[in-house]
Amino acid sequence: MSTTTDRALDGMPEVAERRKPRGTLWPTLRAIYIIWWRDVLRYWRDRTRLVASLAQPLLFLIVFGTGLSSALSGAGGGFAGPAAASAGLTYTQFIFPGIIGMSVLFSAIFGAMSIVWDREFGFLKEVLVAPIDRSAVAIGKSLGGATQAMVQGLILLVLAPVIGVKLTIGSVAALIPLVFVLAFALSSMGVAIASRMRSMQGFQVVMNFLMMPMFFLSGALFPLGGLPAWMTVLTRIDPAAYGMDPLRRVVLGGAGLPSAALDRIGLTIFDNVLPIVVEAAILLGFGVVMLLIAVRNFRVRD
Repeated sequence: MSTTTDRALDGMPEVAERRKPRGTLWPTLRAIYIIWWRDVLRYWRDRTRLVASLAQPLLFLIVFGTGLSSALSGAGGGFAGPAAASAGLTYTQFIFPGIIGMSVLFSAIFGAMSIVWDREFGFLKEVLVAPIDRSAVAIGKSLGGATQAMVQGLILLVLAPVIGVKLTIGSVAALIPLVFVLAFALSSMGVAIASRMRSMQGFQVVMNFLMMPMFFLSGALFPLGGLPAWMTVLTRIDPAAYGMDPLRRVVLGGAGLPSAALDRIGLTIFDNVLPIVVEAAILLGFGVVMLLIAVRNFRVRD
C-alpha cells in the first residue's frame, strides 16, 4: 500500500505540471493577428468607404492644386524658388506627396474610431476579458489602422502620371516603408486617444480639433522654409511634418527635382536639413511612444 501511495505521490508533480496554465504569449500574438485581420477585412469589404475616402484628396489635388498652380504660374516658381521653376515643377506636382500624406493622416486616425464603435457594441469587452494580454488590442488596432492607411495612400500613386510626376521603381520601393511608418505613428496616436473615449461624438470632436492643424502645419500645402518663427516652431513639433517631408523628397527627387530645391522646401532643424533616415526614426519613435500610451490605457481603464 505504501508503495502504491509513493508512486502516486511521485506522479503528482508531473500531473500538476501538466495542469499549469499555459503562457499568454502565443494567444496574445494570435489575438494581435486576428484583430489586425478583422480590421483589414472590414476595410476591404467596405468598397463604398474606399471610394469615398478618395474624394477629399482628389478635391485638394485637382481643384485646389490647379487653382493655385494657375495663380503661381507667373511667380517664377515662388513657392519653391527658381530651382523648382527651372525644373518645371508646378504647384499641383508640389502638393501631390502632401495629398498622399493627407490621405494617410485621415485614414489612420479615423481608423481608430472602430475602437469606440466596438466599445459601444460590446465587442471590445469580450476581447478584454479573454485570457490574453490587453496590449494585443492596442497593437492589433494600431497595425490594422496603419495597414489601411498605407493602402489608402499608395492607391493615390496611380494619379502620378496624370499630373506629370514620374515615379521610378526605386522611388516607389522607398515610399512603401515611409508611408507605413507615417501610418503607424498616426494610427498609434489615434488608438491612444480612442482608448480614452467613451462616445463616438467625443472622439470625432477631438480628432477634428487635432487633424486639421496637424495637416496644415505639416508642410503638405506649402514649403516649411522661410516661415515666421512662431509657425516654424509649430511645424517642428508636428509629427506629421516628419512624414510629409520624406514623401516629398522621395517623390520629387525621383522625378528630377534638383537637391537645391529640395533643401529649400525641406524640413530643417537649426538650418540643417534632416536626413530621411532621421525623420523616419523620429516618426517611428513617436509611434512607439503613442503605442505604449495606448497599451497602458487599455490595461488600467477597462
